[in-house]
Order: sequence, then structure tokens, then C-alpha cells
Amino acid sequence: MSTTNNAFLDLVRQSWKFRLYMLRNLPAAYFSGVRVKEIDMEKATVTVPFKWFSQNPFRSTYFACLAMAAEMSTGLLAMLHTYRHDPSISMLVVKLEAEYFKKATGLTYFTCRDGDGILHAIEETVVTHEPVTYLAKSIGTNDKGEVVAEFRITWSFRVKVRSGGPASIQP
Repeated sequence: MSTTNNAFLDLVRQSWKFRLYMLRNLPAAYFSGVRVKEIDMEKATVTVPFKWFSQNPFRSTYFACLAMAAEMSTGLLAMLHTYRHDPSISMLVVKLEAEYFKKATGLTYFTCRDGDGILHAIEETVVTHEPVTYLAKSIGTNDKGEVVAEFRITWSFRVKVRSGGPASIQP
């Protein structure tokens, strides 16, 4: 594990710093109660509560709040592997699919275990200088361990083009 990976993990694990980041850059997730429960090089778990701010009219967690937590569980792993990367890597969600199996009426845990696959996609884009996509899966479970939802989020990674030189001129 590199020092940049450690720096990112420390940043996320120091919850007040990451919560400040969320408040500034992801206010909907922050106010919905989306929180990082656990993160390492291979997996990330993010929670979203059922509460007034995250509810729908059917007395369960609104699908968009579930999607935010699922996307964050995959995105944290992508951010971990792109943090201070040289060359810089851009990342973007290009597709999202979801299946819902049970009403989310309490705390829902979204876990993504695709850290290795995401890292390989990033390494491939660095070598080829071509965009690379990766389909990450996040499984949402309730306190009883029952599957509430499954999200498949496709990320696109590419090496950022540096500005200012001839290499940045695009046809």
C-alpha cells in the first residue's frame, strides 16, 4: 500500500474531515445521513439511515438515498486508488442499475468489495491511455443481514490530459 493510499484512508477515517468534505461537496448525502462505516484497500461499507430526511411516502428509505450510499461505497474505492495519482485520473459514473428486494426501513449497509478490480481498471487506463470502464457492485443489507437492494455502477476511468502543451491539443 502506498503512502497516498494511507493518506486517503486516514482522511476518510478521520470522520470530521470527511464529513466536512461531504458537507461541502456532497450536501445531499451529508444531510441524508450517508456515512462511511468501514474502508480498506479492497472493500468499503457505507450506511444510510431511514429517517425523516431520507424517507419516501411509503415509509421506507427513498431510492435516491439508497443510490447515494451505494455509489459512495464504490466511489470511495475509486477515489482511494486515484487519490494523488500521477498521472491524474478522472473518474465518472456512466451507468447505474438497481434491483430492490425489500423495503429499507432502518439502517441500510452498502458494501462494495471491488477494490482490486477498480485498481486494475485504473492501471489499465494508465498503460493504454484509453478510457476504461469497470462495473462495480454494491450490496445493500439491513440489520438482519437481509439483502435490501443491489446496485451495479459502471465507472469510467481515464488519464487526464495535461493542459498547456501540444499533448493537450485534441482533434
